[in-house]
Amino acid sequence: MKKVDICCIIDDDPIFVYGTKRIIKEVDFAENILVYSNGQEALDGLMNICKADESLPDVMFLDLNMPIMNGWEFLDEFKNCKSKKSRKIVIYIISSSVDPRDLERVKDYEQVDTYILKPITPDDLSKILGATVES
Repeated sequence: MKKVDICCIIDDDPIFVYGTKRIIKEVDFAENILVYSNGQEALDGLMNICKADESLPDVMFLDLNMPIMNGWEFLDEFKNCKSKKSRKIVIYIISSSVDPRDLERVKDYEQVDTYILKPITPDDLSKILGATVES
């Protein structure tokens, strides 16, 4: 199965990030992994990638509850990031929240594919890989 070129994890929980990176490597999900610990750090880093006209991530795993800039605020700002090299970026909300308002709000963001409850499993990544390769 073809793998993702660049995967981005935006989450402030180092244990979740560590575990997710291990699973990504275990199932050979992505060639490269970018990690940001909050929405502002991610926005700054991804905007710099845009300005340099480099490739943005194919897939992003975005936590909602983070300090400095949360996932919703990141989504609102990130839609302004355009790069000539960017393909469709698929964003997956990764959260431990099962708040129905969050599940409903996800529908307001075109780039968000779905909502995945923490932790990410190898099965989740296999499904994403299958969906990404098809599109």
